[in-house]
Amino acid sequence: MSSNQKHHTEKRKQNAATAGMLLVGVLAGAACGILIARHMDSAVASGGGVGDFAVLFLSLYVSLYLHIIIHEGGHLVCGLLSGYRFSSFRIGSLMLTKEEGRFRLRRLSLAGTGGQCLMVPPEPVNGKIPVMLYNFGGAIMNTLFAFMALGLYFSLGDGRPIAAACLIFALIGLFLAAMNGIPMRAGLVDNDGKNALSLSKSPEAMRAFYLQLRIGEKTAAHVRLKDMPEEWFALPDERDMNNALVATMAIFAANRLMDEHRFDEADALMKKLTEGKNAVLGLHRGLLVCDRIFCELIRDNRSETIEGLLTKEQKKLMRSMKDYPSVLRTEYALAKSGGKGDGRAETIRKRFEKTAKRYPYQGEIESERELMRLIG
Repeated sequence: MSSNQKHHTEKRKQNAATAGMLLVGVLAGAACGILIARHMDSAVASGGGVGDFAVLFLSLYVSLYLHIIIHEGGHLVCGLLSGYRFSSFRIGSLMLTKEEGRFRLRRLSLAGTGGQCLMVPPEPVNGKIPVMLYNFGGAIMNTLFAFMALGLYFSLGDGRPIAAACLIFALIGLFLAAMNGIPMRAGLVDNDGKNALSLSKSPEAMRAFYLQLRIGEKTAAHVRLKDMPEEWFALPDERDMNNALVATMAIFAANRLMDEHRFDEADALMKKLTEGKNAVLGLHRGLLVCDRIFCELIRDNRSETIEGLLTKEQKKLMRSMKDYPSVLRTEYALAKSGGKGDGRAETIRKRFEKTAKRYPYQGEIESERELMRLIG
């Protein structure tokens, strides 16, 4: 199957999964809307009104935010129960990290993710680490809290705004549990259920998952990719590259080549990863293409090649990741090399420095600064 055929097939699968989740979301939203309307009728009949409506409307937003925290907290609790150690905990762009034994608040935004809990895995036993409870911990916790809210709803009795708020909380929790627990690609990344399914079927995926968490541990300690053990970045076998977790290790190998300034090798590998028969998709692909644009800019700087890489989809991803260090570095290179003047480049450089101050991985920042200096 060609890369284009694979892309279209995967796109159809993503669209089907997205449509299914959209349908569930619409049904949940409709249920919440009907519930609010029903309780508003009751409130008006009993002399209530604006205050009751405000409680119900606010409960939609509060419930969603709380369930994101509950979800990531589920990963944290289930990870600790499985023998993992804390590394970082992110909600939205606010991130709590543990650096040199101390907790610090940082900022990190990743398109397509509402939060993330990363932990340090225990050492493998016979090539395996505990993965199921950790991966499904978020969905389990959303479900548990949803049923607790349902219990409160039935105990409070129908007709009260607080009871309706409990039911809304329960519906949102069950929706998020399904969205994360049913194996699928959610937006730009694989969800927890799909990762768990991959790990249960593939020893290579298990090893890749373990190495990714170890790389995350070192990155959190501000170690650069080029300074990590070389054997961690061995390219996976081509036949295993259809697994997203395994393919991520090839992406790390390309990132390491970039950190080592081996741009010819990096571009060749990234071209294979973005155009080959097992081409990666979504967020990973977008960031690799971003690096390919940079490689072209500092080597041949062919306008037709750059224009071919800067597709409408790629520009959209770069806008969504506009404060991500590697995207800012590439935007800086485009500004410096595209005749837009030093003003545009200087604006981007200042935005990079602002991002750098709060970015959790200072080893990455050091690497990006080196690459930016190559542009001038």
